[in-house]
Amino acid sequence: MLYYFFTYIDQQFNFPGAGVFQYISFRAGAAAVLSLLITITFGEKLIGFLRKKQVGEDIRDLGLDGQLQKKGTPTMGGLIILGGILIPTLLFAKLDNVYILLLTLTTIGLGLIGFLDDYIKVFKKNKEGLAGRFKIVGQVTIGLIVGLTLYFNEGVVIGEKVTTERAIEASLTVPADQAPTMKHVRSTKTTVPFVKNNELDYSRILPFVDEHYTWIVYCLVVVLIVTAVSNGANITDGIDGLAAGTCAIIGLTLAIFAYLSGRVDFSAYLNIMYIPNLGELVIFCTAFVGACLGFLWYNAFPAQVFMGDTGSLSLGGIIAVVALAVRKELMIPLLCGILLVENLSVIMQVSYFKYTRSKYGEGRRIFLMSPLHHHYQKKNIHEAKIVTRFWIVGILLAILTLATLKLR
Repeated sequence: MLYYFFTYIDQQFNFPGAGVFQYISFRAGAAAVLSLLITITFGEKLIGFLRKKQVGEDIRDLGLDGQLQKKGTPTMGGLIILGGILIPTLLFAKLDNVYILLLTLTTIGLGLIGFLDDYIKVFKKNKEGLAGRFKIVGQVTIGLIVGLTLYFNEGVVIGEKVTTERAIEASLTVPADQAPTMKHVRSTKTTVPFVKNNELDYSRILPFVDEHYTWIVYCLVVVLIVTAVSNGANITDGIDGLAAGTCAIIGLTLAIFAYLSGRVDFSAYLNIMYIPNLGELVIFCTAFVGACLGFLWYNAFPAQVFMGDTGSLSLGGIIAVVALAVRKELMIPLLCGILLVENLSVIMQVSYFKYTRSKYGEGRRIFLMSPLHHHYQKKNIHEAKIVTRFWIVGILLAILTLATLKLR
């Protein structure tokens, strides 16, 4: 909203300083600062409100050190995160941008699913929360909307260099200095890390599938990614500060990718895919990082509030959709390594337990407890140290992911 207001007064009245809102870097920085201020300022008030309403977490006794002391800690704090993301985005971003609209829908949609789950747990006193099938249906629905939009929307394009022949042909009808060197095309290409010709086209993944049905393949991939990453963030949200800090690291990395891919000059220099109109995502990403850090102000050990599914499902879904928008979804296993390992630890533990129970009559375990962070808690490592070490690993993974810009 502020973008449109200051653009108008700059054009109509040449108001001093109003033109600064044309710069993505300024708006991204402003969004990050405002997001941080919103979450810190209003977070305390929301925590007080939740305590007053006795919206506390009902902790199951898993035999973990210090676990029962957290009983009654306010949950549904993800509302702080959602406000910290959406308000700066609405103020500083271009609201007609397809990527902004898509991320806003994802944030609200997954936030509502998580809110319903938390509401049932807290107010209906049902520890199971929202039935798993309804959660999956909601995530799949969001994934389908994202996939169909990214595939069919006219505003989702990439920049491709015009061949020499086409440039010469164009220069016959327009002045030579105005001859096009790049065209915007709809494409299903994505980035493959660590290889020289680092582009993969979904239309060529299954050669026996007709091109007219490529959208089905693409949507299936999108649904899988959105569901997996949102559940990964949900599982990671198990000890104080782990999910918020990890997602902030990932969000900052994706903001860098969005900024580089959204500029013709930087994308050309780095020889990466140029994606028009993507720069607006930087504003959303910095608001995302600011909201995570602001929430961490209260969620760091010992936590004053938990984000609940309201926050964790949204954070994971946002990460997935941004990665898809910047066409870096194949880097998710590397960049989101913490979320992936947490997810896999649960899958491995449950699968191995069921297998050994059917084979030997007694279930056996790979880890002392899953998800993985609980395994280390069982080894009597303090949760603050576990979180810090996971953050360090997350930073190293982020650096390695950024290095893929040159390591091919």
